[in-house]
Amino acid sequence: MSTAKTAADGAVGAQSLAIGIDVGGTKISAGVVSSTGRILEQLCIPTADSGQELAQVLAGIVDQLRAAYSGVLAVGVGAAGLVEWPAGYIRWAPNNSYRHLPLQAQLADATGLPTIVDNDANAAAWAEAHVRSEGGFSDLVYVTVGTGVGGGVVLGGELYRGRSGLGAEIGHLVVDPAGPQCSCGNYGCLEAMASGTALERLARAAVRDEPHSYLAELVTRSEKRSGSLAFDAARHGDPIAVALFDDIGYWLGVGAASLANIFEVEAIVVGGGVSETGELLLAPARRSYRRHVFAAEHRGIPPILGSVYGSDAGVVGAADLALSAQRAAVGAR
Repeated sequence: MSTAKTAADGAVGAQSLAIGIDVGGTKISAGVVSSTGRILEQLCIPTADSGQELAQVLAGIVDQLRAAYSGVLAVGVGAAGLVEWPAGYIRWAPNNSYRHLPLQAQLADATGLPTIVDNDANAAAWAEAHVRSEGGFSDLVYVTVGTGVGGGVVLGGELYRGRSGLGAEIGHLVVDPAGPQCSCGNYGCLEAMASGTALERLARAAVRDEPHSYLAELVTRSEKRSGSLAFDAARHGDPIAVALFDDIGYWLGVGAASLANIFEVEAIVVGGGVSETGELLLAPARRSYRRHVFAAEHRGIPPILGSVYGSDAGVVGAADLALSAQRAAVGAR
């Protein structure tokens, strides 16, 4: 007798289920997600090395999760990089070797399930706009601050993807043309100024300039990266480390102000690994944001909020996008 759970099992009730997968630069997170955004089963593995291997690895994840929940209706994938919509074709992934990869077609063939593949930040934006428990947003900008900076835009309840799905590359909004070079080759992108990579660069410089600081002491005693140690030092009250978050928060606020000037949205939500530092990042970002946003005293400005789902936003959003596509397909019949 099978031990697989179905959608009719106790806590799940009659909710629809999908598998959401978030393919990042270093790890793949996946889970069985209900239509209310609850993750019922979850796993995490290192990211596949090649595009040829990726579809096989993801199919194995789907098989493993379906063994636990047989009522899964669809699969949604959020992948870092340039993802064509609606084909789910990964043109290029900046932190992986994936190039010209028809992942959506490959995974649908391998699993036999309806599959959608979208950009990872789009998936996270969808979760924050539509699935958050305290009420969603019809108009939202989501900014993910991790190793790099990504983003997604929801307008009128729908994801803005651009003509072919390559829009809303928020991380490459130029905020300081005189700034350092970005990984994309341009100078002064938001990603170069306000990402985990930027924090790492600033932390290394601070350790050189302030060798007697608490941050420098931590760096000499630990093998962790300087950026990660900056958070530890800032929580300890080290003014050198706090100043680093003031710096990247300032530039994040500049970028948020530019986005608020372009899109009249209800909220700007900040997620990603660096955002988990909370008010260390968000407080200076809000100060800079209020300083640079256009006509705040005349029109009001949308709040900058922390992510509800944190690092799970991509998994939840990808699953819900897959369920939404399924509902649309059924309704069209």
